[in-house]
Amino acid sequence: MSKKIENLTPQQIVNELDKYIIGQKEAKRNVAIALRNRWRRMNASPEMVAEIIPNNILMIGSTGVGKTEIARRLAKIADAPFVKVEASKFTEVGYVGRDCESMVRDLVEQSVNMVKLAKKEEVKAKALDVVEDNLLDILIPPVKDKKETGFVIEEDKKEIEEYTESLLNEKTREAFRTKLRNGELDHRKIEIDIQSSSMPNIGVMGGPIDDMSMLNIQEMLGGMMPKKGKKRKLTIAEARKILLDEEASKLIDMDEVKEEAIWKAENLGIIFIDEIDKIASTGKSGGGADVSREGVQRDLLPIVEGSAVNTKHGTIKTDHILFVAAGAFHVSKPSDLIPELQGRFPIRVELESLTEDNFYQILKAPKNALTKQYIAMLEAEGVNLIFEDDALREIAKIAFEANSEVENIGARRLQTVMSHLLNEIMFDVPDNIISSSSITITKELVSLRLSGLIKNRDLSQYIL
Repeated sequence: MSKKIENLTPQQIVNELDKYIIGQKEAKRNVAIALRNRWRRMNASPEMVAEIIPNNILMIGSTGVGKTEIARRLAKIADAPFVKVEASKFTEVGYVGRDCESMVRDLVEQSVNMVKLAKKEEVKAKALDVVEDNLLDILIPPVKDKKETGFVIEEDKKEIEEYTESLLNEKTREAFRTKLRNGELDHRKIEIDIQSSSMPNIGVMGGPIDDMSMLNIQEMLGGMMPKKGKKRKLTIAEARKILLDEEASKLIDMDEVKEEAIWKAENLGIIFIDEIDKIASTGKSGGGADVSREGVQRDLLPIVEGSAVNTKHGTIKTDHILFVAAGAFHVSKPSDLIPELQGRFPIRVELESLTEDNFYQILKAPKNALTKQYIAMLEAEGVNLIFEDDALREIAKIAFEANSEVENIGARRLQTVMSHLLNEIMFDVPDNIISSSSITITKELVSLRLSGLIKNRDLSQYIL
């Protein structure tokens, strides 16, 4: 069980989400409860662990209100494997396209990568010692001690010279080891052997082939093909990264990684199914596109209900994976989904549309706020970018008006507004602004750059 979940109460989870997402209190509370329920299930009595099923969540709200961000941040808080898929990309079994099981395989792949990375961190210190020795062998090839055992002739000058050379070599290696650790040799170039698979590109003749069959073919051929060594000239800093990854991979047990990854995906995995409203049947004709949409829903149903899916790392059960579905539902309604699928998303949350004050808070409060991103980028140029509070309110007002006049794309509108406001500065800074200067964004500057467009109702530049 993840220690992160064990130590987080629903209120603490909401507090973490508040650092990145403005508003949407109800949605945050529901996902926080769902996350804490995982810890509760795994600490329940043994006979009940398998019986407690997750309460999957259906988020209803227009684009740009924070549906995806809530799910993604939740996965980061829980240190859980996370996959985002668009329901509209799936096709019914038997048709060319992605099948619904592919999202589960993607989740397992993500889980394997997460566990592998964690295991590599555990053996990093040990792998670093091996890499250091390998780099020293390249920089200073070790002198072989040719001294015979059994009898030694002290008068033999050659033996004495070789022994002295060996001692000097060892001292040099230790001196170079210190320089390596201090980074003094990072820019020196060396030649190293890199293992690369000679896996060919695979083309399949005939009809369509499903993802699982293709994975099995590639894995089988990959195992048959010998690994080839390839010589490359790299700096010591670059070589250290590559060699460290190779050595760490040798030290971890992949069978143990796969076993842990499967457990993590089954018990902690989160699958976010976006655009689920696009596969809802909007009419009652019972034919055409509606038949295909209903087919995708019926393929999704067993996965959300709980089934076994074969992956190249082993079989995974989907019974306790948390599914979070989302859609705008402008044209269709949640009730247009097939009843069986509706029943698998018992928690329904309607996300609120963003207000002008929400936009202001989004620009100011989150850790990853757009204003903070632009400040960080210009800091790299030695320029201090300052946003006055009145300027932020004016930007929020213009973005809100743009959403009202054109299509409402939520918080994404802020990106186009900010880009239009700052593009000229971002272009001119490297050439025209002296180092360590300061630029202040005032309300007047915002009005000058942006308000003319609002007055003329010419908002075409804001459309993504």
